[in-house]
Amino acid sequence: MNYITTKSSHPGEEVNLYYEDLGYGQPVVFIHGWPLSQEMWEYQVTPLVEQGLRCITYDRRGFGKSSRPLSGYDYDTLAEDLKAVLEELELEDVILVGFSMGGGEVARYFGRFGGKRVSKVVLISSVTPYMLKTEDNEDGVDSSVFAEMLSDMKNDRIAFLDSFGQQFFSVGFLTHPVSTPLLEYYRNLASAALPIATQECAKAFAQTDFRQDLLAINVPTLIIHGDNDKTVPIEVSGNKTAGIISGNKYVIYPGAPHGLFYTNKDELNQDLLSFINGEPLAEEREIHGSVILPTNQPLYV
Repeated sequence: MNYITTKSSHPGEEVNLYYEDLGYGQPVVFIHGWPLSQEMWEYQVTPLVEQGLRCITYDRRGFGKSSRPLSGYDYDTLAEDLKAVLEELELEDVILVGFSMGGGEVARYFGRFGGKRVSKVVLISSVTPYMLKTEDNEDGVDSSVFAEMLSDMKNDRIAFLDSFGQQFFSVGFLTHPVSTPLLEYYRNLASAALPIATQECAKAFAQTDFRQDLLAINVPTLIIHGDNDKTVPIEVSGNKTAGIISGNKYVIYPGAPHGLFYTNKDELNQDLLSFINGEPLAEEREIHGSVILPTNQPLYV
């Protein structure tokens, strides 16, 4: 078992982060989404390792095989956990990939630590820049939505996760982009998390403002979002993130849900490889009649 020890807010308590380190070559560090674990990256890790990359995934505290402390689910602490992973494994020239909640950790890492050791960033279905509707963020999500989520989690967490998973992948009466066994598998991954961690992380990604953190990202950045994302609506997230980070490439997957790491895995893996290797992205390969648009504008695939 591979573990990295990081700090705890309680004296004498250690927090151990479980990680997997596969392959050789340039390191790609994946940060998983809420409420899953590092195992969600199965369909990215294998193809990238086969292409000569070193892939590191780890479980956020409170999730998967990592320690289950009662505190430390704020983004400052989670960014320190990420820093511990990069330092303990002595990683350099890192491609940092954050999905959904994980995108917030990427942003806060740059905001707090200046992006040390990182050479490129990928934000997939990311919660950045700011999910919550406020006076200076009028397009955000109303606080009542997050309050209802917390209430449902406390009342029947497993039923909530079951319903959330269907929305996550846009499963409906006529649409089944994932099989029933696979949907159950992802629900089981989410079910294994510490309930307090599930609740506190939901509060963190709902309430944390990453606008200043995004301004600190000063490396080549790829932003990927689905325009049918019902979990993290593109109008609140991807579109605004692309308007803040300087010189990014922004790719929108038409019709893709939040969980595009599975539903659009072939396109995603190709775009990841192309971006990492400095090769043309899908829209530049003229796939699906795509066109090249100016920097900071949507690129459709």
